[in-house]
Amino acid sequence: MILTGTEISRRVHDGDITISPFLQKNVNPNSYNFRLAPHMKVYQEGVIDIKEEKPTEDIHIGPEGFVLEPMRLYLATTMETMGSTKFVPTYAARSSIARLGMFINLSASLGDIGFVGKWTIQLLAINRIRVYAGMDIGQMMFWEVQGDIDLYDGKYQGATEAFASRIFMDYQKKAMPLHAPMPMAAQPALEIVDARAAELDGV
Repeated sequence: MILTGTEISRRVHDGDITISPFLQKNVNPNSYNFRLAPHMKVYQEGVIDIKEEKPTEDIHIGPEGFVLEPMRLYLATTMETMGSTKFVPTYAARSSIARLGMFINLSASLGDIGFVGKWTIQLLAINRIRVYAGMDIGQMMFWEVQGDIDLYDGKYQGATEAFASRIFMDYQKKAMPLHAPMPMAAQPALEIVDARAAELDGV
């Protein structure tokens, strides 16, 4: 069940939802409009290997705005810190933004309960579009859940800026060795067996 705008406002004031800074004028019938922050990132040219960290370059959106080039991915972020420990957040572009031919997420619109931070949004434009820092670019929605809640505590928690993909961290976990050394506690038993074998050889 999705929360209405009135309920979102109430839950923010009750502390069940974090939206900071919170602007009452940005409350919609069943969502909250969030704004584009002035800093973005783009991946450096070349192949992106998911097992390695890919360097990025910073972009600042000045007063004159910034023109998005068609079919280039820009990692932007929200001005607001948002999240909840009780509701599932999802986000989408404002309808007016989508009608320009601009995506603000490619396939990852679902958030996790427990994440609180600035959201990384993936800007991809079909046309050349000039964007401005502070513009209302997307809308956050909150949904009730059923069942026990296991709060998110992953690698993007507490984000304060746009985060590039950290999928490479999934491959940095150390694998267990195929032939682990025998525990020290087992060695005395082997010595006893070897000694007994020597006695039998001498019989």
